[in-house]
Amino acid sequence: MDTTGNLSPLKRTVGSNQVGMRQFNERIVLQAIRLHGALPKADVSRLTRLSMQTVSMIIDRLINDGLLEKQARVRGKIGQPSVPIALRAEGAFTIGIKVGRRSLDVLAMDFAGHVVSRDVFEYAYPDPNTLFPALESRLANVNHALGAKANQVVGVGVAAPLWLGGWRDFLGAPAGALEAWNEIDLRARIAAMTGLPVEFAKDTTAACAAELVMGQGRGIHHFLYLFVGTFIGGGLVIDGRLHGGPHDNAGAVGSIPLREGGARKPARQLLHAASGFVLEKLLSDAGAPAAAAHDQRAMSPELWPYTEQWLDSACPAIANALTNAAALLDLEAIVIDGELDRELVREVIRRTERVLDRFEWEGMVRPQLLEGAIGADARAMGGAILPLYAHFAPVHELFLKPAAQTGY
Repeated sequence: MDTTGNLSPLKRTVGSNQVGMRQFNERIVLQAIRLHGALPKADVSRLTRLSMQTVSMIIDRLINDGLLEKQARVRGKIGQPSVPIALRAEGAFTIGIKVGRRSLDVLAMDFAGHVVSRDVFEYAYPDPNTLFPALESRLANVNHALGAKANQVVGVGVAAPLWLGGWRDFLGAPAGALEAWNEIDLRARIAAMTGLPVEFAKDTTAACAAELVMGQGRGIHHFLYLFVGTFIGGGLVIDGRLHGGPHDNAGAVGSIPLREGGARKPARQLLHAASGFVLEKLLSDAGAPAAAAHDQRAMSPELWPYTEQWLDSACPAIANALTNAAALLDLEAIVIDGELDRELVREVIRRTERVLDRFEWEGMVRPQLLEGAIGADARAMGGAILPLYAHFAPVHELFLKPAAQTGY
């Protein structure tokens, strides 16, 4: 973290050849390989500006530590065959936990960023009395799945809404059922349960972090991220920085007011038109399970009329919110993802684009709309990224990635 509480800038960082910088230089090398993929030593030296001798020593140490591995030689057109150096997937593991308003996700992720175990517990609302026993059970399942590798778990990352006990009426929870969250320190509770270091991030911020590190963020440096779950939320990346803001709530797109109604009528927010719970209610009223809003059933011929009704309300509302963001921020792109069927995410993007086509863009640069690369696992994966970067990324450089102009 930097001194403002934001995740640190994703700026170009180079190493040092001083002996006292050994651990920092190791992390610089690991980060270069994580972000660029398998690299020969010469490319690692070029990207980090460390000498070839220093890079060679660091890579040999990290191979001995089980964090890197050599791949098969690659024969090029010029010069000697090169040996790419890659992250060793089994070098370390992290656990990501998403505590949501409709479900609990627990996953394990290896050092290369692959999900190796995933468990889900669904509920109507997050009752602590049932959620924590379910979490403990699923953590035991993760340990069982990892087997002997469980001792290589370096930490836990938790992604959850900032106000988990809110929105009781929307969730249909009985009076008082969610009040206990006001007294629960989720991070401390999970630390006591696991005995591991625990990192925490707002759920949609964590999802944005996953997109930044493993998805569209590898190629763009200024974007607004939207995630459609039970509620629509988001994250903000400015100049390669995952920007949290002074209250860790930047990118809270669900709170953007909509352009509708008269001056005397309270303005609705985007979340009232474009959240998953709106589609859930439409499907429930039609006699379908609420969970159908979040899988392929929403695209079935029987439920499509209700899904299209939601799209007719959600996409113009999203488009209005995006024009406000584009007017305020100089964005390369808007990335849209969600806990939805992938084809429904694409339909949201297509219909939002059509609405944007009708807007006046004079004085603004229209950002491109992109499909998120992670999907429903984004929040839990973003959580799992937190301890991975806390342990292995360069000091004060969480979410470091290459800059377009400089290469690293």
